[in-house]
Amino acid sequence: MPGGRRKWIRANIGTFLQQYQRKAQRGVEPNDRHYDRDLEAKLKRMKPEDLSHLMSEDDDLEQGEDV
Repeated sequence: MPGGRRKWIRANIGTFLQQYQRKAQRGVEPNDRHYDRDLEAKLKRMKPEDLSHLMSEDDDLEQGEDV
């Protein structure tokens, strides 16, 4: 995966996962969850081990560890 695209995914994966996993609100439009559909498509095409690595890097960065 080219470096620029990987940086873009790495920069946006945390926000995407928060928005993607949010439950739909009761009594509100069921499709009210707004997240990046382009990023969703890219993540779905990734190898599971690459996605896992990106997600673990994100966790490390949130905890203040330098990767």
